[in-house]
Amino acid sequence: MKNKTKNDSSEIKWFIIVAVLSFVLSIFFSFISAVAISKLSIIPAVIMLLLVIFIGVLFDLIGVAITVAKESDFNAMASKKIPGAKTSIKLIKNSGKVANICADVIGDIAGVLSGAISALIAMKITEKFNMTFDMQFIISALVASLTIGGKALGKGIAQRNSTPIIKVVGKILRIFGKENSKK
Repeated sequence: MKNKTKNDSSEIKWFIIVAVLSFVLSIFFSFISAVAISKLSIIPAVIMLLLVIFIGVLFDLIGVAITVAKESDFNAMASKKIPGAKTSIKLIKNSGKVANICADVIGDIAGVLSGAISALIAMKITEKFNMTFDMQFIISALVASLTIGGKALGKGIAQRNSTPIIKVVGKILRIFGKENSKK
């Protein structure tokens, strides 16, 4: 019974952390993107939109890869002192939280941002070309298809290549972690 209470409080704590983190990041990135996009012309704004979609797809791919990666693959690498292997093991041991941050927090914020950016782009196109037709429907559909299609493609890639993907993520995160500072 005590263990269940501990798990419940840990889950509530995690919920609060993720909710607050999502709120703060959403406000920050929404503000930045709204200010930045409003000052850009159409082509750079579209490039920014594609970048946000790519980031959402990439982090969804990482979230899937972490859930299917095998710790045993990285234990062998860690014994050979391959850089990033210990970091990768930590990620896999916390795969639920890592996947939540990557796919849900970052991925969903990217989705919200791409919606906001697409609305700004639609307004820019409508104003520039004096259109009476609302472009938002078409642009939103394009953004949705790129995002959903990209994530569908990414899931297959992540499932087939989880070890190399998490190895790269481990190497990148190693730069900022304790594993690097010990050397």
